[in-house]
Amino acid sequence: MADAHAKHHDYHLVNPSPWPAIGGAAAFILAVGAVSWMHGGHWAVMGLGFALVLYVMFMWWRDVINEAHAGDHTPVVSLHLRYGMIMFIASEVMFFVAWFWAFFDASLFADEAIQASRVAVTEGVWPPKGTAIFDPWHLPLLNTLILLTSGTTVTWAHHALLNNDRQGLKWGLIATVALGALFTAVQAYEYAHAAFAFSRDNGGNIYGSTFFMATGFHGFHVLIGTIFLLVCLFRALKGHFTPQQHFGFEAAAWYWHFVDVVWLFLFACIYVWASSGVAILHE
Repeated sequence: MADAHAKHHDYHLVNPSPWPAIGGAAAFILAVGAVSWMHGGHWAVMGLGFALVLYVMFMWWRDVINEAHAGDHTPVVSLHLRYGMIMFIASEVMFFVAWFWAFFDASLFADEAIQASRVAVTEGVWPPKGTAIFDPWHLPLLNTLILLTSGTTVTWAHHALLNNDRQGLKWGLIATVALGALFTAVQAYEYAHAAFAFSRDNGGNIYGSTFFMATGFHGFHVLIGTIFLLVCLFRALKGHFTPQQHFGFEAAAWYWHFVDVVWLFLFACIYVWASSGVAILHE
C-alpha cells in the first residue's frame, strides 16, 4: 500500500496551499481600494490590499524556497521554472514595446494631418516647440554607465557562485544592489529637475507623457530588480544557493540583464535620438 503512494516521476505535486485564494482576495481588495482612492476616497483600503499582497508574496515564495531545500525541485521542475521566467521576461518585453510604440508613433508622425489634436500640441515637430529636454550626455549617460557596471557586478556574483566563492557572491550582490539604488536616486533627481510635466493639467504635453511612462516604468522595474537582488543577498548570507541549485539567483540575474538592455534602448531612442536639434536643459 505504501508503495502505491510513492513518487515514481520527476514532477512536483505541490501540497494544498492557501496562498492562491488569499492572493486573489488581496488583489481584489487592492484594486477596489485603488479605484476608490483615485476617485477621492481614503487610501486605507488600498493600503490594506497592498500589505496583504506583499504578505502573500513573502509567504508563497517562502514555501517555494522550502520546497527547493526539501529536494522537490528536480531537474525537470527546475527546467520548467526557467521556462516560466523566460515567458515572464518575454511578456515584459512586449510591455515595453507598447511604450516605445507610443513614443515613436507620436514622434515620427508629429505632423500627421489626421491627428489634428496632436498637431495642435506638437506644431508638427518633435519634441513639441518650447520643450526643453534633458541633455543625454549628462545624467542619462551617468545612469547608463551605472547600469552597465551593475550588469558586470551581477555577472561577477553569478560566476563566483558557480565556483563556490561565497565572498565573491556576497560582494558582487552588494555592489549590484548599491548600483541599482544609485540609479534610482539619480533618476529621482532627474525627474525633480525636469522642465516638462507628465500631464496637460500641469502644463505638460504628449512628450512628457511618453517620456515619463517609458522611463518611469523602467525605473520601477529597476526598483523591483534591486529588491529581488537584495533578497538574494540576504539568502546568500544565510547560506542559500549552491553551484548546482540557485535558480532564485539566476532568475534575478536574468531580470537585471533585461532591465539593462531596455535602458540601452531607452537611452538611444528617447534621450539621444529625440534630442537632435532641440533645446537642451542643462541640469
